[in-house]
Amino acid sequence: MLDRLNSIETDALSALKAVADSAALEQWRIAHLGRNAPLMNLLGELGKLSKEERPVIGKRGNEVKRALEDALAAKTESLRRIEMERAMTQGAVDVTLPGRPLATGRLHPATQGLRKMYAVFAEMGFQVYRSREVESDEYNFELLNIPAHHPARDMWDTFHTTTPGVLLRTHTSPGQIRAMHDLGGNGTQPIRVILPGLCYRYEQVTASKDIQFWQIEGLAVGRGIRMTDLKGSLTDFARRMFHPNVRTRFRADHFPFTEPSAEMDVECFVCDGQGCAVCKHSGWLEILGCGMVHPTVLKNGGYDPSVYSGFAFGMGPQRITMLMHKIDDIRYFLANDIRFLEQF
Repeated sequence: MLDRLNSIETDALSALKAVADSAALEQWRIAHLGRNAPLMNLLGELGKLSKEERPVIGKRGNEVKRALEDALAAKTESLRRIEMERAMTQGAVDVTLPGRPLATGRLHPATQGLRKMYAVFAEMGFQVYRSREVESDEYNFELLNIPAHHPARDMWDTFHTTTPGVLLRTHTSPGQIRAMHDLGGNGTQPIRVILPGLCYRYEQVTASKDIQFWQIEGLAVGRGIRMTDLKGSLTDFARRMFHPNVRTRFRADHFPFTEPSAEMDVECFVCDGQGCAVCKHSGWLEILGCGMVHPTVLKNGGYDPSVYSGFAFGMGPQRITMLMHKIDDIRYFLANDIRFLEQF
């Protein structure tokens, strides 16, 4: 039995030298120190030996067991270090390399365009006045010379609420009346304001239209304001926004709250005037409607139309931003496509 114990120890230690990973080491442990290992089976036969042989064989068996356990512990530590070094080598990080830059946030292109327009109008002497988005029928239509059942109401596809007479504003023009009431000093003070904000219309979404869109209303009221002041101000705005030689044109139009009325077009920079889906193949893109404030609207705002006059306009800042950057679809502003937003 001593020879068997010596053979078990020699074979086990020899097999341990060939173990190269933790999985193989676990198999070695089961094979040589497990419940059914040859050493354990031999130690289980001690009861069959004589009193003289039992202490000698038991002592040697324990020595072999301790030797195998010590060898297992040493091999476990050795493999742990080898596997750790291998993992560190394979997944090594070169700490001398520069780190990856974190992408910084930025303003949305529509916001950038709006801020540039605010700055241009500030240079021209206009202040910003905010007005509400949920409006009453009175301010959105009636005080703007559009009474109930007036055919001009068909120009605006309106989102009505469940509360009678309450709606989502279809344009920023209701802010004209509110500005005159708040800033007009009971019809005695001149006004020069812009009123930016969101508008809502139930329309077909296209490359140049959306159901929710930004608009900037402009209003100037004072003594002796004429149509030439309107045209000069808007032409100057276009030159400041785009370039000094930008081509613009005014077309006669009709709005119930201005008289006379017009629309202003700017040459389409998306197609360089050749015609595209944005400008409906005309080479021109309408960016605003304008006109002299109707006497009825002035009166509703608290001014005496025989003494005061004024001009007003409503422009689409997203269309202007499209022209600035040659963007060919207004829907990009709301799509949140990172490939589009990263360009600004």
